[in-house]
Amino acid sequence: MDLSALIPLSLILTFLPPHILSSPHSFDSQGEREREERGVQMEEGRRNNKVWVTEEESTVDWRGRPSNPNKHGGMRAAAFVLGLQAFEIMAIAAVGNNLITYVINEMHFSLSKSANIVTNFVGTIFLLALLGGYLSDSYLGSFWTMLIFGFVELSGFILLSVQAHLPQLKPPKCNMVIDGEHCVEAKGFKALIFFVALYLVALGSGCVKPNMIAHGADQFNQTNPSQSKKLSTYFNAAYFAFSMGELIALTILVWIQTHAGMDVGFGVSAAAMAMALISVVSGTLYYRNKPPQGSIFTPIAQVFVAAILKRKQICRPISNPQMLNGKQNSVPNRSASASHLHSESGNVLHTQRFRFLDKACIKVQDGSNTKESRWRLCSVAQVEQVKILLSVIPIFACTIVFNTILAQLQTFSVQQGSAMDTQLTKSFHIPPASLQSIPYIMLIFIVPLYDEFFVPFARKFTGNESGISPLLRIGSGLFLATFSMIAAAVMEKKRRDAAVGSGEIISIFWITPQFLIFGISEMLTAVGLIEFFYKQSLKGMQAFFTAITYCSYSFGFYLSSVLVSLVNKITSSGSSRGGWLSDNDLNKDRLDLFYWLLAVLSFLNFLNYLFWARWHSNSSPSGTAQNEAVEAGELSHFSLMRLSKDVGDEDIP
Repeated sequence: MDLSALIPLSLILTFLPPHILSSPHSFDSQGEREREERGVQMEEGRRNNKVWVTEEESTVDWRGRPSNPNKHGGMRAAAFVLGLQAFEIMAIAAVGNNLITYVINEMHFSLSKSANIVTNFVGTIFLLALLGGYLSDSYLGSFWTMLIFGFVELSGFILLSVQAHLPQLKPPKCNMVIDGEHCVEAKGFKALIFFVALYLVALGSGCVKPNMIAHGADQFNQTNPSQSKKLSTYFNAAYFAFSMGELIALTILVWIQTHAGMDVGFGVSAAAMAMALISVVSGTLYYRNKPPQGSIFTPIAQVFVAAILKRKQICRPISNPQMLNGKQNSVPNRSASASHLHSESGNVLHTQRFRFLDKACIKVQDGSNTKESRWRLCSVAQVEQVKILLSVIPIFACTIVFNTILAQLQTFSVQQGSAMDTQLTKSFHIPPASLQSIPYIMLIFIVPLYDEFFVPFARKFTGNESGISPLLRIGSGLFLATFSMIAAAVMEKKRRDAAVGSGEIISIFWITPQFLIFGISEMLTAVGLIEFFYKQSLKGMQAFFTAITYCSYSFGFYLSSVLVSLVNKITSSGSSRGGWLSDNDLNKDRLDLFYWLLAVLSFLNFLNYLFWARWHSNSSPSGTAQNEAVEAGELSHFSLMRLSKDVGDEDIP
């Protein structure tokens, strides 16, 4: 064959438009091509509008009618939720961050027991977030959950204020530093009143927290590209509101507690919570609400039960896609059995992770047309969403050590500050609990700059709506947390050596670096984690998924209690000097060694996170492919299988 004859043809092909080369009718008339392009554009427009309208129909206003995108939702509605978040965190932070001082000085518990009371209290708050998320998604909805448990939290603050005000509800006054051995610890009815009030606050705050984030994020339609970008802005704004609330709590409210008494301080917290409730109620007319859809655990349980019942079944789904149950639609089907688990768009890509669950969506091929129970046959989308739920657990687990470090900044670091020179001027002393305001002073400037400048700049290079991916943001925060503990260990060694060696009391400002570093670390990790979990495409489970992120705080604070007890037990065995943290005097304890231990654990945790983040990224369908599938809305089971790794005709293990 004469190859020179192919040269003119190759030149022609080089200059032909790509869409002509890919079309089976490449040499049709120009008019037909234009009509075809216009038809495709019109179809895409209809499809996008259909998705957006469906999303609006799935949300309702305060009367239960379909929400109107011109009247409901958006940043205006979210602003009222941000007000709730700022005031609620203001109230709870003022109590939690200075609680250890009250427990020691007024209730007369020892340092280690007081630290455990505080960490258990904070841990319970975040553990109860699961209850709030479940009740919201299943039965009450975010708005009513916030309102009901907001009043529960308010009643706890009022009871704490009453208990702190009445002498008959507290042990006799006593100086724990000078005469700690003779101070009477709170017991019986006095301790009961204290713990009832404390855990009313924990119950209310725990159930409110996940719904604040979820309800605010629900005001944005993720299927609308312009609002999807605003969702990332909302998450940063939520952290800004959190920082403002923390800053006011750790400065003004802690100052009130220190100088006017804890009873007045608890009363101010109650007033702040009342303002929070007023804020959230004021936005009632503007909210777009996602109605509850029944128990969110039932569809998840169905997948596991079906997979177990069919565990011995051997099938080849790729060679026969008709064996799979369910269809992929461009619009969510509210009546589908997996309605609780469908993504906003109703499409999920099949993946090869956790393949043992795939048997739950495979039809039994026995020749009969018998309809299988939902507990024996689930949809493809239902199975894939359970896989998503399982795949995020390792990411969640990697943030537990991070929150153990946070627990130290609210307990032992406050005690560090108490053992330092708190004098700022001749007449003004910095309350040790206000040290935690240092990072928030910085963050109220950094967060707006981050959202206004860094996110658009990074978006140009990454193409990610959030600037950088949530996983990268989490990893950056976990890495910085290690240096926070290194700074704390170095500073404590300096403080202790100065106090023991020469009796010198160094300035409280030496403690600043550990708070600054951890503040930036928390901004990256906390916001990244919440955004990552909320965007995991679990329709009807946003509040519960947000609650899972708060459970990381809970487990972190519980781990802190376990570590304190364990370290004390190990380091005190065979030693006459006691454990590292066994004394009420930091000059006798070895808090610096405990901080070094946490620094090592933090770095090992970061390495562990790198492994699981890579695993999650590699095992998940690509974001581009997922988006294209959502827009097309025409994915058959066969194409879904081909988008995942080609496993040929392998049996499902």
